[in-house]
Amino acid sequence: MAVIQYNVCLIDDDKIYQFTSRKILESTGLARNILSFYNGSEAIGFFKEKVESGQQELPDVIFLDINMPIMNGWQFLDEYHKLMERFKKPIYIYMVSSSVDDCDIQKSKEYSGVTDYIVKPINKIKYQELIDRLNFYNG
Repeated sequence: MAVIQYNVCLIDDDKIYQFTSRKILESTGLARNILSFYNGSEAIGFFKEKVESGQQELPDVIFLDINMPIMNGWQFLDEYHKLMERFKKPIYIYMVSSSVDDCDIQKSKEYSGVTDYIVKPINKIKYQELIDRLNFYNG
């Protein structure tokens, strides 16, 4: 059986998290391409550009941090929801945070398009489980 590879997007201001996540995802062999953005504003700019230009080379999955400068994860989701109807495929969003605050977890459930809330740190086994879930959704 062929291994399905995904286009992954990391949106997080923590450079160490970005580096380690990229290395872990690369080691699973399940990421075809990894995009990185250090705040929600950079990421939403990318999505707007793709939609407006008609290009649909969008990620299959987004790992989105909550607490970031310039535009946080919640603000990103508000802007993202204005665009998502124009995407030609579903994009799975995992909220990723070191916060175990129940308010954050509940708030993430209020957004359609958010697949799950994941508490940092994320190890290789957890990434593998999340990607396997995508295979299930798309299978």
